[in-house]
Amino acid sequence: MKKIEAWISQTNTDYKEERQSCAIFRDQFEGFYSLDILSTSYFVVTDDIPKLDFPELRQAGFGSFIDMSVSGITYNDTYYVERKAAKELRLHFHELVHVLQWRLLTPQGFINRYIQEIQTYGYENAPLEKMAYTLDAHYLAKGQPLNVEQFVREHL
Repeated sequence: MKKIEAWISQTNTDYKEERQSCAIFRDQFEGFYSLDILSTSYFVVTDDIPKLDFPELRQAGFGSFIDMSVSGITYNDTYYVERKAAKELRLHFHELVHVLQWRLLTPQGFINRYIQEIQTYGYENAPLEKMAYTLDAHYLAKGQPLNVEQFVREHL
């Protein structure tokens, strides 16, 4: 786990100059995310999403997950989005759910739980992913605003 945490920390440091504050979404996500959450969350637009790829993870059966094509991925308070998907509000909304999960579970807690859920349920049925997909679908459907932080806290 320490190796994963170190890699994530180094990756976020490497991209620090390219990070943008999620506060730019304050109008779009009003009623869902507080300005405090948005101001302390960041995203990086990139052509190449950084992904963990350690032999130990592949040996543990995560090869297909590592090789899966994704438009976004979250590491602690920063998420990375593909340039071609950078204007998709639903993607930003989804990744911000993961930022909250990281905060509430702590980095080590999130990593442990996420790995366990992927192993047990697979990506599509992992509870942390299902939560993010449920919330981003609610947002996309123009559902009533709800406090996402409170929702995540109550459903972890």
